[in-house]
Amino acid sequence: MTGPTVVWLRDDLRLADNPALTAAAARNEPVVLLYVLDDESPEVRPLGAASRWWLHHSLTALAESVGGALWLRRGAAFDVVQAVAADAGAGAVLWNRRYGAAREVDARLKTALRSAGVEVESFQASLLFEPWTVTTGQGEPYKVFTPFWRACLERNVREPLPVAEVEWVFPSSTSGNDHGSDDLASWQLLPTRPDWAGGLRETWTPGEAGAHARLEHFLAGPIDDYNRRDEPAVEATSMLSPHLRFGEISPFQVWQAAHGASRNSAKFLSEVGWREFNANILFYSPDLATRNYRAAFDAFPWDAPAPGDLEAWKTGRTGIPLVDAGMRELWHTGYMHNRVRMVVASFLIKNLLVDWRIGEQWFWDTLVDADEASNPGNWQWVAGSGADAAPYFRVFNPELQRSKFDPHNEYVERWVPEYLMPDYPEPIVDLAQSRKDALAAYEAVKNPG
Repeated sequence: MTGPTVVWLRDDLRLADNPALTAAAARNEPVVLLYVLDDESPEVRPLGAASRWWLHHSLTALAESVGGALWLRRGAAFDVVQAVAADAGAGAVLWNRRYGAAREVDARLKTALRSAGVEVESFQASLLFEPWTVTTGQGEPYKVFTPFWRACLERNVREPLPVAEVEWVFPSSTSGNDHGSDDLASWQLLPTRPDWAGGLRETWTPGEAGAHARLEHFLAGPIDDYNRRDEPAVEATSMLSPHLRFGEISPFQVWQAAHGASRNSAKFLSEVGWREFNANILFYSPDLATRNYRAAFDAFPWDAPAPGDLEAWKTGRTGIPLVDAGMRELWHTGYMHNRVRMVVASFLIKNLLVDWRIGEQWFWDTLVDADEASNPGNWQWVAGSGADAAPYFRVFNPELQRSKFDPHNEYVERWVPEYLMPDYPEPIVDLAQSRKDALAAYEAVKNPG
């Protein structure tokens, strides 16, 4: 069947190294570039507030790069994609694969479109190694990172693809008719009153150009200090995670640019490997955000948060300087240094004995890089309930972490300048006693019954 090609974008908001667009160009038909805001399908986790802010600006940048040829529609993707394809008289619908529960939507859509005589094809774009291609000798998914990544490194990584040359089909200027595109502003992705996004605007440039500028900056200097990546006051990390999460840059592009670029390249790319590992776990456990990966943790005796404690944690007013600094960085920038993420998560889970799912949901709402695999995967890692998890007895002492990784209090002083002042609050929990309580609670997992 001939006719225009619909390229349905999801977490791949870029033109370069976009296999679906490359395949569309090979069909030599005009292209309908479509993004669907699907917050209706039960398989799709609705975006948090910070991710919605990012999405607005990423779509704005993408629309500008294609001269306004981006089609925006809102609704259940199964219905919307079929409607757009029928209206456009499409001969094909192409997309890049996703690996969580939403792939069930994709499978149903493939069946429905093919039944209507429309060609459908999906492609590998957001992972270097698709989950079913990296398995143990017994054909099982890996549950430990190191052998997983070792197996990945035995495989080849393809070269990134150039920007495809296509003829765009422009939506009608009249919103609401069959050929129309929604007005992005009507989606109300941005905060209004209060406008809490000032720090996000100062910190980030969403979009494909911003992603590549961030990568170039990292490779021009900070990667050489990547061996100090655990020190939150040092500019040593890439801060590429939100760009990767929205697919403004591909892991193939990152791999090509970073491979061999520094003495620290291998370690940096192994951290990209953790993203792959979490996606692998999600593929086989699509309920990763709601269910303990290790069922033994269903017996863990979580406490209901004490009045005010959860709010103190969210707002960075626990009286623990490194925890408070991390939570304030998160509120201001929509981001938090990775070492500090582990510390604040451990504090919530193990010092306050709060269910990891509560913290995961808060991060989902406040992080610009909230990823459906990495966010719950990392929370479960800290909790001890996840794959390749930290041992149950590992309780990060935030004061020891501060003395080791922020010895001059540069990070703490940036975000909590009053931490030495008399009005700085007393700690909401005794670290030593709460550690003992946590270890006692973990006995319910070690020795059930």
